[in-house]
Amino acid sequence: MAPLPFARLFGAGRRAVESIVPRRTFDDVVLPPATRRALEVALTQVTQHDLIFNRWGLGERHPTGLALAFNFAGPPGTGKTICAEALAHSLRSRLLIVRYAELESMWMGETPKNVAAVFHRAREERAVLFFDEADAIAFRRSTSPDHGFQRESNTTVSVLLQELESHTGVVIFATNLAANFDPAFERRIRTHVLFEMPGQTEREDIWRVQLHPRTPLADDVDFHGLAVRYDVSGGDIRNAVLKAAVAAAAEPGPDASKRISQRHLLAGIEEVITGKRVMQQSLFTDAQPGAATAAVDPHASRIAVYAFVAAVLALAVAVVALVVAFAR
Repeated sequence: MAPLPFARLFGAGRRAVESIVPRRTFDDVVLPPATRRALEVALTQVTQHDLIFNRWGLGERHPTGLALAFNFAGPPGTGKTICAEALAHSLRSRLLIVRYAELESMWMGETPKNVAAVFHRAREERAVLFFDEADAIAFRRSTSPDHGFQRESNTTVSVLLQELESHTGVVIFATNLAANFDPAFERRIRTHVLFEMPGQTEREDIWRVQLHPRTPLADDVDFHGLAVRYDVSGGDIRNAVLKAAVAAAAEPGPDASKRISQRHLLAGIEEVITGKRVMQQSLFTDAQPGAATAAVDPHASRIAVYAFVAAVLALAVAVVALVVAFAR
């Protein structure tokens, strides 16, 4: 069976690479003041790039590493993806979203080729390149690559670094585990933007902006009370609002009389929080939800999978040999 051609990455289903026309702007996201200021600095670096490196001549002194590479680091649901789209919208560029989990190939040598092809596609479209969950691709290289997949990972990081050296466009990396980045990769990042959890004021604004002016609300809706009571991310609030809308729409009666009330919003956010607690459970540890956890090597789980598959195959061979022996 031949490896899948890169064009298939843009095919039907969950695509590894998706090219979109940005629609959301910085007005659609509520951010802490420090994060917004860092984004303004990043945007200024893009808009003034020609002045600094061409008209001021610094491009002749620094001919490599001209990519405008930014690192968006922070917990899930804090606005990293929306801000990547908003930045592309400000530049009137397309946004090329790369999901590395789908980009990674099981075929030896294919993943580095796919990474190079993504940069080529970004240059063709003059698009902003956005790597989601970038810690998976920019993970620290192994100093003792004893296994094939470790050598493959090292090669992938090396190709990524080479592409960043020659790329002249905007590249955004989003991660929840910035501590796992390879040091050589960190040096090529122009600006690090920390996306922190929203404060109470930001949470109240996020509750409001998640609803449309046409959304019918009951008189008892209290956004301030929700912001005070629940210390959650913007993504959590978004999911809670959608759950509340579904619950309100499902109630009996004519549609014209249906309203999203405070109880719907409370039930929605409680369901979101409960779901997160379920996802934090582990069969292997007794850690409580919210407890600090150490950074995990994403390749360690792959070793376990390979070991398990090898054990299953060995068991199957032993069973077949045993059956043959008895048959004789």
